Amino acid sequence: MVQRYLLLWLTLLSLVAYVWPDLWSFLCGLVGSNQAAPISAGGFDPFVGTHQRGYLKPLIAVTMFSIGSLLPRDEIRQVLQRWPTVFGGTTIQYAAMPFLAYVVGHAFRLGPDALTGVIMVGCVPGAMASNILTLAARGNVSYSVSLTTSATLLSPLMVPLALWLTLGASRQQDPWDTFTTLLMLVVGPVLAGHLLCRWLSRAERIMQRIGPIAANLTILWIIAVVVGVNRGRLAEVTLLLLLALLVVNLLGYLAGYVGGGMLRLGEPMRRALTLEVGMQNAGLGTVLVLDLFPDNPAAAIPTAAYTFGCMLTGTILAQIWSARSEAATH
Repeated sequence: MVQRYLLLWLTLLSLVAYVWPDLWSFLCGLVGSNQAAPISAGGFDPFVGTHQRGYLKPLIAVTMFSIGSLLPRDEIRQVLQRWPTVFGGTTIQYAAMPFLAYVVGHAFRLGPDALTGVIMVGCVPGAMASNILTLAARGNVSYSVSLTTSATLLSPLMVPLALWLTLGASRQQDPWDTFTTLLMLVVGPVLAGHLLCRWLSRAERIMQRIGPIAANLTILWIIAVVVGVNRGRLAEVTLLLLLALLVVNLLGYLAGYVGGGMLRLGEPMRRALTLEVGMQNAGLGTVLVLDLFPDNPAAAIPTAAYTFGCMLTGTILAQIWSARSEAATH
């Protein structure tokens, strides 16, 4: 239910985060509480509070731990065994998406915060949701998981390099800080979750049940926190920014499909690569933006918006491919 209707839950929870001050006042009035302070006066706000108390990093660590626990037992070995196709697909992702984000962001003449967010979208690894949609699209799920695993494990090296090449001196952060952050928040939890479930069958059974729920709920909350932190700025989101994100997304799909053809992959693997390239881990990108640019929370708006966009376009693309495969069998 959580995974299948993820886009619906994203929308509803983000809407709650946006209207929370009015909703909180209404709830207080409903129960007759006169002691609850309004949000502007320090009242209860779980979304802003999550950000202010530094809970976003632990949340993304929980997400990545859950993803690691869900990796098949031999997945890392599979990545190494078929390294040419996995390395080729990962290279396409880390080459195409930062380049596309940089070109589109500058072509649309986005402001500094919006440009930073769009570029971050292009620099992060692929998302776990691509694996689910690859299954729906009748693609090669094993290859999709291998691509996600490879891009995630390489992220401490590739993301700082991509940010340095695209942001340059304008908003450059210390690559070492980015490297260590990704190592602690991404690679460490993924490996810990994977190894724990590989060594303890009981932990594996437990995580198979709660892992997908935990991963999706944490991403839902992270995006809602971004909405809550940026309530006053969301009215400034322009159609131009949304169009830029859509262009990056669609060109990412195109790069993945064309790149798959250049690698001479079969159609199921090309579908997996297409979804992997176009669907970025924008939840991770959101946390990175808020961590690397704490004085500019508006830079996280594009990464949060991309989560909605790529889920929508990825679902549509998967349905189209599924329908084509169904028609071909009849």
